[in-house]
Amino acid sequence: MKSLKIKKTWASIVVCIVLIAILICIPTGFEEAGAAYRDGGERVLAKVISVDNSTVIDTGLVQSGEQTCEVTLLAGSHKGETYWAANRLSGSLESDKIYEEGDRALVLVSFNEDEVSSVSMIDHYRLDLEMILLAAFFLFLILFAKGTGLRAILSFVLSVLAIWKVLVPCCLKGMDPILVGGVITALLTLMIIALVFGFDRRCFAAVTGAFSGLALTCVLGILCTSTFKVQGAVMSFSETLLYSGYENLNLTRIFMASIFVGSSGAMMDLTVDITAAVNEVTQKRPDLSRWEAAVCGMHVGQAAMGTMTTTLLLAYSGGYIALLMVFMAQGTPIINILNYKYVTSEIIHTLVGSFGLVLAAPLTALTSGWVLAGRAVAPAEEESGGDLDDVCK
Repeated sequence: MKSLKIKKTWASIVVCIVLIAILICIPTGFEEAGAAYRDGGERVLAKVISVDNSTVIDTGLVQSGEQTCEVTLLAGSHKGETYWAANRLSGSLESDKIYEEGDRALVLVSFNEDEVSSVSMIDHYRLDLEMILLAAFFLFLILFAKGTGLRAILSFVLSVLAIWKVLVPCCLKGMDPILVGGVITALLTLMIIALVFGFDRRCFAAVTGAFSGLALTCVLGILCTSTFKVQGAVMSFSETLLYSGYENLNLTRIFMASIFVGSSGAMMDLTVDITAAVNEVTQKRPDLSRWEAAVCGMHVGQAAMGTMTTTLLLAYSGGYIALLMVFMAQGTPIINILNYKYVTSEIIHTLVGSFGLVLAAPLTALTSGWVLAGRAVAPAEEESGGDLDDVCK
């Protein structure tokens, strides 16, 4: 039995690795846009040697004008050479960057034939720190979760590639975001849960519950978005996308898709927790009926839902702390706050996702009890040898 479970787990790993390899190889269809970016110059790491702030206009809160930085290129075809680079300030705290001596920056080196014509500051260089953080995260996963941690890394990589190489390009090409998002989310849910359990009955139980919750979230998201008259323009950078030449995109349907895509992680988490708990109970008590095992799963689901709903709330509202502070500082009435489309969109995200959790939990418990327990016995027909509440503790 144990060897069979190992084989099923390895099968999911092999399938995941094959999918990752395919996603790495397939083109997005936007390589020409990337080529145009590359033709604009060479983007390399540089070190700031000195700065000249004489033309920077400081108004107290924001700065405008132009900062000039002396930089030494640390990579690229002109590595080791020093140039003066321009850092143009627009007076926006969100987008402007101010450099100091000793900073490392990503710069754009423009050429006139083989000679450097100009150097422009792009942003502070963070790629190496991001890689260190990612490597530390992967290391901790492996140290504390061992084989499960390795499978978690595979699911992480698969999710990133699926979003970047399939979901985003398909939406940019005008495909229906709800259809594309539904297919991608369903496949990711299946693969991620399979990496946890393998392709077995536990996987079937968890996937069934997750799919039901995602389906309800999708339907409610569509209905609530149209009923509440929330437009997709509430998403960050949505207008920038339109002005970039994609004015034909349906932002509202993209917003609808983002609702169930965003809640899919919590859905998987909940269904896996319930399925694992029911499996553990049935392993320790193989005499439990299917109904009793399902009730145990429902008890676990009730406890988990108490935190999952709050998890969604904190995840979605965390990025709007500054907006809430503005509301309070300006004394905005609560009725106005709750009626703003930005706030309404977060309410839809949170509550619609929570509806999906409420459906996924009992259905996962019932499915887990049916496929993992040994026999179908009604609770009134047979005593299990102990109080059911004691069994589920």
